Amino acid sequence: MRTAGDDRKKAPLEISARNQLTGTVQSVKSGAVMAEIVVNIDAGTIAAVITDSSREHLNLQDGDQVTVIIKATEVMIGK
Repeated sequence: MRTAGDDRKKAPLEISARNQLTGTVQSVKSGAVMAEIVVNIDAGTIAAVITDSSREHLNLQDGDQVTVIIKATEVMIGK
């Protein structure tokens, strides 16, 4: 198991999800339970809400290079 101070290089993330967008973390808003992560991607920005413990585990900070993975069974649009 890796720890926050582990100096070994991370292996590339391999996952079956097709909707993967690379980008840069623009902002991190940490709350008591949840965190909002805003990522700049080629098409604009995308926001994700994750648990704050996941944000802490990933050590997400402004400027980090990340991959946004979108896995959804439904996509809805309203007008």
